[in-house]
Amino acid sequence: MDADGGTYTLVLELPRAVDVTVGALGRHRFPAGAYAYTGSALGSGGFARVDRHRRVAAGEHDTRHWHVDYLTGHPATGLVTAVTSAGVDAECAVATRLPEGPVAGFGASDCGCRSHLAAGPTAEELVGTVRSAHRAASKS
Repeated sequence: MDADGGTYTLVLELPRAVDVTVGALGRHRFPAGAYAYTGSALGSGGFARVDRHRRVAAGEHDTRHWHVDYLTGHPATGLVTAVTSAGVDAECAVATRLPEGPVAGFGASDCGCRSHLAAGPTAEELVGTVRSAHRAASKS
């Protein structure tokens, strides 16, 4: 993974509906389907943050620091892929190009976006949408 950082989107899959307590956002119902969480990896360590998310999803890291940690840390959640845009600060630009998700404020406590968590019917379809959003946001 490129250590320089940029913008990333994790594509997740839930085979069944689950209830997850998402830190201060409280308990929420996540229907079965696909989800895309967009974040920024521009700080120290860059895309090492994506590797940390992978460890949380694999059950190898228990600390819950960000909203997405609560979802990726649930045993039913599968991490399908991560789409990255190196050297690009486009977290909000990508997130606003994706379908609306089920939890207002998810991953968006430091910006004016409704949410940085999107939802889609299948992971395959959502991956295509995420890649398109990254391409469009990188050009703008």
